[in-house]
Amino acid sequence: MEVKELLVSQIERGEHEERFDYEGDEFEDLVASISRDGVLEPLIVKVDGDRFVLVNGHRRLRACERLGIGVVPCKVQEGDAATMARVEFVVNLFRKDPTPVELAVRIAKAAESGSIDLAELAKGLQRSTEWVKRQMAMLEWPEDVLRQIHAGKISVAAAANLARVTDEAYRRFLLGNAVVNGATARTTAAWLQQWEAGQPAAVAVEAEPVEGQAAAVPMVPQGPCLCCKGIHRTDEMSHVPLCARCIQRVMHLSEG
Repeated sequence: MEVKELLVSQIERGEHEERFDYEGDEFEDLVASISRDGVLEPLIVKVDGDRFVLVNGHRRLRACERLGIGVVPCKVQEGDAATMARVEFVVNLFRKDPTPVELAVRIAKAAESGSIDLAELAKGLQRSTEWVKRQMAMLEWPEDVLRQIHAGKISVAAAANLARVTDEAYRRFLLGNAVVNGATARTTAAWLQQWEAGQPAAVAVEAEPVEGQAAAVPMVPQGPCLCCKGIHRTDEMSHVPLCARCIQRVMHLSEG
């Protein structure tokens, strides 16, 4: 690929710039490195009419903008849209150690481009099509949950349960406990079960049945003790209702 010096103002990031790429020590180290040595590895761009669209190098471009650097070295790709989409996917997907959120963004981007179908994605990743669909669905989870996954503070399995808690204040409360105490998927599943059991009866009555599942056998919900962290039947625990305001106060005290 030909290497050209391009103005930063000539480069467009494209429709799906990855999230969460510009926080933390790793990005600050990159800024320091470019400030000291310049851009050692050219960015990769593709030609789209009279535009240059960024394929790889989002962090380097953002670091250059932070430093006020106006011109950057770029490798320029030329070819049809389908070929460019496949190249972009391969380059970005196998970049250094993507977090689960970054990987989900790249999978969704490749699927939405229309140049790679889900079966091809699954084959390339040596996963099932259903797994690929679950990765894409993860991007619909609440932002606070995705940030903790991206930061490595909670596993995807444990976070999946908290993502289903629609009460934002209570979800933040549970998420804070999960991050501090290292909650497992089993623990967050118990929290979710307890929260769902406390929903108004009308919610359960009006809920649509899940296709293909037999009726569940009634069972006593379980939940965690906030003191010993053990999981117990809710009818064996005291009931301590908290409003959203008090939950915020408890969170503030725990952070202090």
